Amino acid sequence: MSTQVVSIVIMGVSGSGKSTVAEKLANDIHAEYLDGDWVHPRTNVEKMARGVPLDDNDREPWLQAIAEHAQRVRSEGRSIVVACSALKRSYRTSLRDRLPDLFFVFLDGTFEEIESRMQARTHEFMAASMLTSQFATLEPLESDEYGQRIDCTLSPDAISLLIRTRLIRPTIEEPSDTSEVGP
Repeated sequence: MSTQVVSIVIMGVSGSGKSTVAEKLANDIHAEYLDGDWVHPRTNVEKMARGVPLDDNDREPWLQAIAEHAQRVRSEGRSIVVACSALKRSYRTSLRDRLPDLFFVFLDGTFEEIESRMQARTHEFMAASMLTSQFATLEPLESDEYGQRIDCTLSPDAISLLIRTRLIRPTIEEPSDTSEVGP
C-alpha cells in the first residue's frame, strides 16, 4: 500500500465499467470511493430517467459537487477515486481547475462492446438507449491531458493493476501520457 495521496477519476461512457473499476481501485489503494451518480441533482436523475440526455448546464452543478467532495477528502490528507463520465474536455478541465493533479483514466471500448454490457444490466436511471448520445458527446483524452486510456474489456483487477503501476510511486510529477493500454 502506498501512502501517496492521489485523486483519480475513472471516466468513460455509461457501461464502460467506471463504477466497478473505481470501487476496485479505491479498495486496492485504501482510498475513498465516490460514484458520481450519487451526487447528481434530482433534476438530472429525473431527466435521464425520461431518456433525455444532460446538457452542459445540467452537468455543471454535478461536477461542482464532485469537485467539492474530492477537495474535502484531499484536505483531510486522503486519496479519492471517483467514477465520473467526464465525457468532455471542458468537464475534465472544470474538475482539474479545483484539483490540479487529478489523473483521468479513460475506459475505452467500442459502441458494440459497451451496448452489450448495458443491455445485460439494469441501472437506476441510465437506459441503454442513451448510449448513442454518450458516444456523440465523448471527447477522448487528448495528449496534453494528465491521464491514460485503458481498454475497458480488461478485467477490473488488470485495470486496477495498470493504474497502480502507473500512479502509485514516490511522485506523480511526470509528463502527460494518454497512450493506449490494453489489447
